[in-house]
Amino acid sequence: MEGTTQQAVQVPELPRGVSLLYSPESKLLDALSGVHQLDGLTNAEYLWLVRHSWEFSAPAGTRLFSDGQPATHMTILLAGEIQVRRQHASQGSLFIGRSGQITGVLPFSRMKTTGGSGVVSEPVWALQIARDQFPEMLAAIPSMGQRCVSVLLDRVREVTRLEQQSEKLTALGKLAANLAHELNNPASAAQRAASNLLEELRNYGKVSFQAGKLCLTDEQERRYMDWNRGIRTTIETRLKQPRALEAGMQEERLSRWLEKRKVTEPWSIAPVFAEAGIEPQELTPLDEFLGCEAANLALSHLASTLRAERMTGAMLESTARIFDLIRAIQQYSHMDQAPLQDIDMAQSLDDTLSMLHYRLNDVRVIREYDPKLPRITANGSELNQVWMALLENALDAVRNRGTIRVRTQDGGDMVRVEIWDDGPGIPPELHDRIFEPFFTTKPIGLGLGLSLDTVNRILSRYRGTIHVQSEPGATCFQVSIPLHQTGAY
Repeated sequence: MEGTTQQAVQVPELPRGVSLLYSPESKLLDALSGVHQLDGLTNAEYLWLVRHSWEFSAPAGTRLFSDGQPATHMTILLAGEIQVRRQHASQGSLFIGRSGQITGVLPFSRMKTTGGSGVVSEPVWALQIARDQFPEMLAAIPSMGQRCVSVLLDRVREVTRLEQQSEKLTALGKLAANLAHELNNPASAAQRAASNLLEELRNYGKVSFQAGKLCLTDEQERRYMDWNRGIRTTIETRLKQPRALEAGMQEERLSRWLEKRKVTEPWSIAPVFAEAGIEPQELTPLDEFLGCEAANLALSHLASTLRAERMTGAMLESTARIFDLIRAIQQYSHMDQAPLQDIDMAQSLDDTLSMLHYRLNDVRVIREYDPKLPRITANGSELNQVWMALLENALDAVRNRGTIRVRTQDGGDMVRVEIWDDGPGIPPELHDRIFEPFFTTKPIGLGLGLSLDTVNRILSRYRGTIHVQSEPGATCFQVSIPLHQTGAY
């Protein structure tokens, strides 16, 4: 009679939903031959794996292990799929174990606990070997050492790829959110101005038609045009100067003056004149060469003109802001540019700060740029990714309220960039750990712990370095990049 896996090993307590199986050895040997990472084993070596493992099955939805649970066994997946997710990951899987793969803890692995929660996504059929049997397994199957190292390398590459992809998607999502937030304000302002301008143009046409029926003499028309030019010069001058009088008081005085003259809709005209800084005595000269009716119509015409101009100005300002944002995102991402350019560090930092504009409302940003700092040859979008990570960390530290100082300086054969914040600081015992992949001090769901690791990897391509010094109220990340990039990238 063929042996079963239960005869050779002591089976641990299995998770809820997991069933122990006792398949014939021939069936298990046939299944193991489909695991490509075991290709080339002898029948005796396959048989050792069968007789020193336990066999189980689990339906979809079963939680096989939880994040932080001790890692105690190696799993050979004969069928099905397991997805491993981190608790703080916003979406996606950290790792996916599929049919025909070896997973779990492996010989030579430093894994002590599981790095995420494993859930069965497709019904699983698998074998498991206890960690304490690894020395015996390596003695019985010498090639398992090399095979497991290959699996470990593949797993590290896959996990790193998935985390980097997740980090990039997170960064892209932040950038899209920032841009949408910044575009929304000028776009809304332009839309409101365009809507109001359409109504104002209708009113302007009506007033202009009424003015045309007055049949002014040449002298009246000349004096009106002279007065109009004078009042506009006054308006332009006053708009450039600080207002000494509150607009509310001036508007109230203008309203009373317009009501006495029985001007049509004084409540709509007074705010326009008050905003322009016009005083009632500057409007009275109209009575010297125009009748009361004509003068009142001229006041309505001027108010309508000023309103239309103000709305047009708002549209121009809003659309200019939109174009500035588009130009900023093009510069930040270096769209339609060669991968390597001569980078101006000050411009690179300003481009990144512009992407974070919405977070800087209550933050004092001090720029200390060396005007003689030489340019370096680099990938602009990669450097901006470095500045984005460091500036976002600084903003998180000050909680979007405080002071951030950005400094560039010439370090001889190096270009140095320092980003300071006046946040609470980083505890000394964490200074080395903050650069570790997946380590984060942020609350769950707010960070993957890869931003500084990404910074390290990018700087390594330029033979650059990053150092941190921190105490309460003063944290500085200093980036140093060689001027001469021969052999870099």
